[in-house]
Amino acid sequence: MDKIAKGQTEKDDLFNPLKEFTAARIGIGRAGTSIPLKQALEFKLAHAHARDAVYSVLDTEGILNNLKQFNLLGLLLHSKADNRAQYLQRPDMGRRLHAASAEQLQSHNGKYDIVIIIADGLSATAVNENTGGLLELLLPLLFEAKLKIAPICLVEQSRVALGDEIAHLLNARFSLMLIGERPGLSSADSIGAYLTYEPKPGLTDESRNCISNIRPQGLTYKAAANKIFYLIQEAFRLKLSGVGLKDNEGLISH
Repeated sequence: MDKIAKGQTEKDDLFNPLKEFTAARIGIGRAGTSIPLKQALEFKLAHAHARDAVYSVLDTEGILNNLKQFNLLGLLLHSKADNRAQYLQRPDMGRRLHAASAEQLQSHNGKYDIVIIIADGLSATAVNENTGGLLELLLPLLFEAKLKIAPICLVEQSRVALGDEIAHLLNARFSLMLIGERPGLSSADSIGAYLTYEPKPGLTDESRNCISNIRPQGLTYKAAANKIFYLIQEAFRLKLSGVGLKDNEGLISH
């Protein structure tokens, strides 16, 4: 550890083998009583990226254009939070639909198997960058399974629980919400997938499953699409989601 304290070169860094497996800040060394200038600047840059992600805006036009290849209708919705400041200060308002959006959904009510909800969450940047690649792999699996898909919903200023109200108004048996995750200092661009069987207002977190860190440097699009599809199939087979739905894919049964 004396070498690290004296500011050894990266070649001599004893933590290099571990750094191959994580983007976390480990073994950054020190310069006197502080950390080296390079690592200090990298930390400030990562913090700036995280702040930018929180205040980023959903690229609704780009996402809708990408969905045209699947011939799926896209609906633009909004929570009760009027702006970003209100969204951050009042999480409860991000969990409920604006009255105009609720009325819009009622006009599309039908018996659907699944509704896909794309929400900004805490990182619209992550959603803009990753939902297209994920859906290009996932939607063909859903089509092949002959699932009836509701209009895809793009929601601004949204929290996870808002998906329950959307699915309920559309009369969808299952909801899949793709939402920007809280940005960290090593990743500001990951999305989470929240899966709920028989969604309805009032459900809490134990009623849904979550797949997180979906991004090229985390859980890849292919792995995420396969995992989501597996859990959807299991949810319909077992008629449940949440803590009762286990990810047993690839496990050996005895």
